[in-house]
Amino acid sequence: MERPNLKGMTLAQMRDFVSQLGERPYRGAQLFSWIYAKRASSFEEMTDISQEFRHVLAGAALLENLRTVASNTSLHDGTTKFLFALRDDLNIESVLIPAEENAPDAGKRLTLCMSTQVGCPLDCAFCATGTMGLVRNLTAGEIVDQLIQVLRTIDKRITNLVYMGMGEPMLNYDAVMTSIEIIAHDRSLHISPRHITVSTAGYANRIRQMADEGRRAKLALSLHSLVESKRTALMPITKKFGVDELVDSLDYYFRKTRQRPTIEYIPFEGYNDTTADATRLIALARRVPCKVNLIPYHSIAFTHPAGFAATLRPASPSKIAAFAERLRSGGVTVMVRSSAGEDINAACGQLAVKHRSPRMQSASRQRKSVPAA
Repeated sequence: MERPNLKGMTLAQMRDFVSQLGERPYRGAQLFSWIYAKRASSFEEMTDISQEFRHVLAGAALLENLRTVASNTSLHDGTTKFLFALRDDLNIESVLIPAEENAPDAGKRLTLCMSTQVGCPLDCAFCATGTMGLVRNLTAGEIVDQLIQVLRTIDKRITNLVYMGMGEPMLNYDAVMTSIEIIAHDRSLHISPRHITVSTAGYANRIRQMADEGRRAKLALSLHSLVESKRTALMPITKKFGVDELVDSLDYYFRKTRQRPTIEYIPFEGYNDTTADATRLIALARRVPCKVNLIPYHSIAFTHPAGFAATLRPASPSKIAAFAERLRSGGVTVMVRSSAGEDINAACGQLAVKHRSPRMQSASRQRKSVPAA
């Protein structure tokens, strides 16, 4: 029988595991602290655990680590992109993003953008990751280990996490929520759920589930249009969860949790950047208290897009500024995001592994469809 990987287990699961080995539950707490808080990469590093028990652990369990293949830092803004290899020779990317120089929290805020899947099945027109297809979900351990491996390479505290890297988090819901439980624990990496954001392309059922379960992590919705036909062209997931259903789920989420969701919105030139589009967003914000992040469109020309995707163009900075002012005049809280890491293809929507295994190449050739969740 395959040995279980301890990385990805919660404290309760680790206590159960050591109990099955005939050890007292406090040994599970020791393991939990060593693996997450102390970021041990092997059992041999766990110096306050007896050598005899370490030998037992080595025979009964695994402690797998992502391998850092490469990292690349932007010369413009200090954003760093990490390429990780998984145990089955697949690859994912994560991005470390410092606060902007003129931001009030410059020098204090450091955000890690983490992946939840190898590739993505949703085929959003503006996103490079969708061109990879979906190979598989990440385990909870592989999600948490992105944070651990980045922390092992930097001498700084990561203050914020965003589940906005490769993949759709809601299609890997259980592993994502387990990873948050682990990361937030005060005996682990101890990042508060208030500083963790989970982004979705529009799985209304999972938005409701987050509310029903009382999840404390913040919610972001990648919206980009409130016009059904336009959003469908941008994001085929709209065929499964339409705009009205999405808005209803946001309303449910806010009323249940009293937490404002974030709306992510990319203005495309002449497509969704009109006064009428701003008016629709204002109406949404009046129904569901939320804040809007306006995100510049980042080129995915390196993926050689075709059809509708090839026609998309970024709205100009002046057009984005005018759009933001229209929203603010309607009482909406708006943030205009920068293009952090664009020069290294690490900006929003640009994550895609270029050097792919045959398994990943096969997945990218398969016809994409909107999966259930």
